[in-house]
Amino acid sequence: MPERMVAKQAPRFEMEAVLPNKEFGKVSLEENMKQEKWTVLFFYPMDFTTVCPTEITALSDRYDEFKKLEAEVIGVSTDTIHTHLAWIKADRRDNGLGPINYPLAADTNHIVSREYGVLIEEKGVALRGLFIISPQGELMYAVVNHNNIGRDVDETLRVLHALQTGELCPANWRPGQATL
Repeated sequence: MPERMVAKQAPRFEMEAVLPNKEFGKVSLEENMKQEKWTVLFFYPMDFTTVCPTEITALSDRYDEFKKLEAEVIGVSTDTIHTHLAWIKADRRDNGLGPINYPLAADTNHIVSREYGVLIEEKGVALRGLFIISPQGELMYAVVNHNNIGRDVDETLRVLHALQTGELCPANWRPGQATL
């Protein structure tokens, strides 16, 4: 039976990544925690596919909203940093990403994907998993869905807002509404 992860310390990670300035670097949960930032960690199956760029660019287009909430966004696939960079350099009109506002990390050894329970072992790719981690390293939210379905940026922001209230938020709660 799978082990529960939410409301426990999130698996720590450090991965090579392509940074927003198109340089290679590293991303880590520990660094975000040191900076007292929330982490929005999302996994996607692979570069140069059809659903993935819609999510990655949608998150990038709204990155300023995450930044205002003291959150760092990190995208992860099992592709290499070189493949990530080639995809970023490709124009959006050609199924590329174009410039994006957050790092894309490379989990080429599949360790992080496996630790977060999203690795499809037989294919060596990740499911669409999204995890919100507090500045203290606690995994506060986890959702994993089939690779056919893209995620909703509005919902991710809504959940992040709700978690940051520290209060009980009823169904369909929206920022600015009363908590319980």
